Amino acid sequence: MASQVSAIILAAGLGTRMRSKMAKVLHRAGGGHLLEHVIAAARAVAEPERITAVIGHQAERVRAAMEGHGIQFARQEAQLGTGDAVNACRGLAHHATGRVIVLYGDCPLLRGETIAGLLAHHIEQGCAATLITTHLDDPTGYGRIYRDGDGRVVRIVEEKACLPEEKLLKEINSGIYCFEAEALWPALADLTPNPASGEYYLTDLPEILLRAGQRTAAYVVDDPHEILGINTRLELAEVDRILRARQTRALMLAGVTIEQPETVRIDRGVEIGMDTVVGPFAQIRGKSRIGEGCSIGACSIVENSELGDGAVVEPFSVVGDSVLEEQAQVGPFARLRMGARIAAGAHVGNFVELKKSVLGEGSKAMHLAYLGDATIGAGANIGAGTITCNYDGHRKHPTQIGDGAFVGSNSTLVAPVELGAGSYVGAGSVITKPVPPDALGIGRGHQYNKEGWARSRRERHARESD
Repeated sequence: MASQVSAIILAAGLGTRMRSKMAKVLHRAGGGHLLEHVIAAARAVAEPERITAVIGHQAERVRAAMEGHGIQFARQEAQLGTGDAVNACRGLAHHATGRVIVLYGDCPLLRGETIAGLLAHHIEQGCAATLITTHLDDPTGYGRIYRDGDGRVVRIVEEKACLPEEKLLKEINSGIYCFEAEALWPALADLTPNPASGEYYLTDLPEILLRAGQRTAAYVVDDPHEILGINTRLELAEVDRILRARQTRALMLAGVTIEQPETVRIDRGVEIGMDTVVGPFAQIRGKSRIGEGCSIGACSIVENSELGDGAVVEPFSVVGDSVLEEQAQVGPFARLRMGARIAAGAHVGNFVELKKSVLGEGSKAMHLAYLGDATIGAGANIGAGTITCNYDGHRKHPTQIGDGAFVGSNSTLVAPVELGAGSYVGAGSVITKPVPPDALGIGRGHQYNKEGWARSRRERHARESD
């Protein structure tokens, strides 16, 4: 079926009511650009190479943002209405035959199952065109669907053109269509500009098709939210809420525990395994993959990261572009970034930051440390307050810490430097040279005690205050 179906997504508009310098379809909801959600839905019936986005405003920016989706693009040079936008795809071979679905880039709530339902209904009815409609208690502002005595769609009446009796109609037009390609392109050629706006509208096609002896059917959806287009930031926020509620519901039905799901934000591309628990106000973003039996603590953020089975992210931690292997533990109040990797069974504690570093299997860095550009072996212990001085003002330098090494509290490791396997570093040391395996490295001044100094100081201050 997919090989005979193509999709056109109208994404050329400015979106004036968004009050934004960015193209409307590039605004984000549910963890993705609006247009990305529509592309994902279209793929329920069409292969990526048979999907065309019609672009105009900020065309190159939209094209760049969608580059990885494998779709095609057509350019609408002037904003002359929906009919003109679809006509921009005339001559593209993949839309010349079969069936053509017309979608909107600012309708991210439309499900792939609904598009598949539209297509199936269109085939069943054997019509030249089928459009999605729904019923609203208050249809003000929407075009009304006018049917004949046999229930066929004969025309779409815009709100401003409605007669009093037509305004009582509750069935409204979504603007989403399925066409037979051989009927679509001739009908588009017969479109004439609207006298008031000078634009060409797809809503005129049912009447044109009827005059040609062809029928238009309607596919009624029960949930009006699915065809909700976004025009304002208020609507964007509402759509984001709905998309995220869909995501959490699907995950919970798949065996994930989400505490207070109304507070949790999980992006569309996230994967989470069974028996994982997600705490309140947690955020899991991007293309993160979470294994089974994991724990994501309250108020933590995990973005574009991978967690192995049984991994734990304690509350108020931030994990970005990093990997936690099986049974690794991070937090609370920890930060991992830029390719950090925590090996199986390793622990990162409170107020510890790892940047572009590897913490080996079973190793621990439990308190108040910064480890940047470091490779730490298995079974090592990094004491509280340890830092790797990895930046000299011009370049970043690596630190190598061998298996089983022990770094005492408040140590400063000045990179590039290497600590051998099984070595020790005395607390409070500044290490600038390699420490051989099994050696003790101490880099601090000798302690001097001046007897009576503190008492003399107090007495001096007392005399000065008299």
